[in-house]
Amino acid sequence: MRTLIDLGSRRDSLYIIDTATAVDCTKDVRFRRSFRSLIECVVPCCGFQLPSKTSDVPDSDSTGGGATPPTTTVTGTFYGHRRGRVRFCLHDSSRTSPILLLEFTIPTACLAREMRHGLLRVALECDRNRARCSSLFGVPVWSVYCNGRKVGFAIRRRMSEGDAAILKLMRAISVGTGVLPGASKMGEGDVLYLRASFDRVIGSINSESFHMINPVGCTGQQLSIFLVRS
Repeated sequence: MRTLIDLGSRRDSLYIIDTATAVDCTKDVRFRRSFRSLIECVVPCCGFQLPSKTSDVPDSDSTGGGATPPTTTVTGTFYGHRRGRVRFCLHDSSRTSPILLLEFTIPTACLAREMRHGLLRVALECDRNRARCSSLFGVPVWSVYCNGRKVGFAIRRRMSEGDAAILKLMRAISVGTGVLPGASKMGEGDVLYLRASFDRVIGSINSESFHMINPVGCTGQQLSIFLVRS
């Protein structure tokens, strides 16, 4: 309900403030800080930071013009001995040699536990000032984040005889998870593996991502891998 005041009928004089007054902004500042903390909790990205100020300058690494990044399909394989470290490799197909092979400083059993929740985001990050190679596949060492938590490092490796023997056993497997029997020389147990097709999205020379394609009729697992040179 609005109240109209007829200033012409007022008998008393109007008081006009013509001096500086103090305004209590404490509540507003507390609200902004609380809102910022809430956003940081809701968006648990790896290395995510809210921008301190807006900028109209476009990112030099972006594809620009709103163009859709190019996408191809590759085969990705996680494997490792039950009590050993996990490895990840990318192939053009399940029958070809890896175009990238990384060894994580993460136990295979630990990564398997992370996958049980159905949502796994693996971010590999490196410093562009230290990693001067032109291709992301040539970066020797990565920092590894799983669902926003730093869990160790990943090291680029050449395929060993042991890797070649394991991948040879999996040559006929295009998609699936399972266990390959046979203990290693170090007593690390059987080999656990996960193989799937991934959409490869090239964002720029400094960023690529790989998103697992679930088989038809299966929508339970969400797995993405990000390579970022920052």
